[in-house]
Amino acid sequence: MNTDYQPLIDSSIAALFDSISHRMSTEDMVRIERAYLLAAEAHSDQRRKSGEPYIFHPIAVARIIAEELELDANPIIAAFLHDVVEDTNYTIEDISERFGEDVAFLVAAVTKQKKSKYQHSKQIDNFRQILDSVSYNIHALLIKLADRLHNMRTLSSMRSDKQMKIAGETDYFYAPLANRLGLYHIKSELENLSFRYRCPRDYAILESQVTADIEAKKPNLERLQAKMADIFAQKGIEARTEVRYSKPYSIWRKMRSKGCDFDHVGGRHYIRVIYPHSDIFSEKEYAVKIYAALTDFFKERPGSVSNYIDAPKENGYQSFHVKLLNEQGSWEEIHISSERMVRNSRLGCAAERTEDNVRTWLEKLKAILRTDVAVNGIQFMDGVTSSFYNDDIMVFTPTGQGIILPKNSTALDFAFEIHSYIGEHAHYARINGRLCSVRTPLQRGDCIEIATDEKITPQSDWLSAVRTFKAKKFLHSYFATQPKREFIRCTKCHPLPGDEVVGFKDEQGVVTIHKRDCNTAIRLASEQGDSILADLKSFSDGRERLYPVRIRIRGIDRYHLLSDLIYCITEELQLSMNGLKTETTDHIGICTIDFEIHSLHQLESAMNSIKAIAGVDEVSRIDIE
Repeated sequence: MNTDYQPLIDSSIAALFDSISHRMSTEDMVRIERAYLLAAEAHSDQRRKSGEPYIFHPIAVARIIAEELELDANPIIAAFLHDVVEDTNYTIEDISERFGEDVAFLVAAVTKQKKSKYQHSKQIDNFRQILDSVSYNIHALLIKLADRLHNMRTLSSMRSDKQMKIAGETDYFYAPLANRLGLYHIKSELENLSFRYRCPRDYAILESQVTADIEAKKPNLERLQAKMADIFAQKGIEARTEVRYSKPYSIWRKMRSKGCDFDHVGGRHYIRVIYPHSDIFSEKEYAVKIYAALTDFFKERPGSVSNYIDAPKENGYQSFHVKLLNEQGSWEEIHISSERMVRNSRLGCAAERTEDNVRTWLEKLKAILRTDVAVNGIQFMDGVTSSFYNDDIMVFTPTGQGIILPKNSTALDFAFEIHSYIGEHAHYARINGRLCSVRTPLQRGDCIEIATDEKITPQSDWLSAVRTFKAKKFLHSYFATQPKREFIRCTKCHPLPGDEVVGFKDEQGVVTIHKRDCNTAIRLASEQGDSILADLKSFSDGRERLYPVRIRIRGIDRYHLLSDLIYCITEELQLSMNGLKTETTDHIGICTIDFEIHSLHQLESAMNSIKAIAGVDEVSRIDIE
């Protein structure tokens, strides 16, 4: 082993042993040290892609398990040994003999099985093996998440195609899994790291904007925190505050969902009030006391209270949320949490608490694993990931029958849940008596009626509109029988020449082009990593093509504003408009325009020209639904 690395290795392992020695028995510390020595010996001749000794990886995974998730001896031992069977000559029997059956099971659960032929794909079979382990011990999932977290933290040494493959798996499978298990901090870091490697240009821009925003707001936030501290002192309240800033990925996701730019997106930070109350039965009472003290001094935004103490989120998250008006005239989001709530938010299902919600989810997941999903692997993964949803909603048939669906389900999901024939031939919906598209999202308590027509068949955009396993399974089977074109642009993200794109080649050689931030591309990268064409620079075939785009313009309404917009697009830019929608409320005008362009560069140039028009405040590109 390169002696230059030995001091770093010794320092890291010493820090780990020191951090856990106070909560481990002497016997367990001996077993943990033996596991480290075995891992160091087994991996002694191996190097990571970065060139450093491989032992750095199992040490890092063990530290995540021990320090960030605070698990006990056996998961720590398994973390040290998680790659020993896969990458060395040691066997599961060797592990069982030295460290017991529990450790051997955990190592086996996270060891990729080498097969001459995979049922679906190497990636999907690996996912299924990991999920199968929950029937016995959820610690296997936590070790795999720790393994993935360290791999993402060190992903810079990989090739770009490998980065896209691993990042796609992470965003599609591992980050939602962490969220479902209540591991919010791990979920957030995984999402952000995935975004960094999938869309490096967008990430760098947002990271710079976030840094500047933090510096700009720091003085005001420090004054606000000082004011809150004075209030707590006056009221005899023991509490502290901290500012939590959103990561670039979280902000990007909000920008995308709201159709706005960085300057107009909300929720870039929040203030957490933490109190040390440990009596679970009076935590709510103390949170309300803090809430009352703050609202004596700050104006409360009506309807902004969310009581997650009495009604925790399904992944176990608890807190008391409210929005208060600051001195600058904007709303500050405040989260009031006990130390216990903060710890549970960090540790999720690994926390020492009753986990009825996690057990309920595990039973749902096991039911999916027992389902016949032999048609193709995508259906299996869609079925699994649909069980990662945070919330369920209950809707009703006209006869009053309750139907439970994932949050954000549409009338199509409802139709397929009733019967596959109704879903296949769904024509329109009546939601609470109102005529609606079958792709309309549902809300809790809606009453839905579906009208059918035998002439109606599934449309290509239905797949992006459904959330349930049952609907996705049927639609995947249906579209598998339809003829494919030789060259395909994703109908969901509508990539343009000049966008950061990625391609996927199917067995017939057909290439599908996606923007790198497309959810479908992320899913495909997690399932079909070997088909990625990551270095794709352009999808032009040499001919001048026009691509439909949609922009949203927001500005101060004035005389001739609309005519100036139309003149700019049709006369100055010589672009052909396909659609126009305007609305004005209290002198604020919003205009949505569809037109056709040749490239991303032409679109950005057009948006800059439009933004220069007097009165225009914001111009953003939005998806064509």
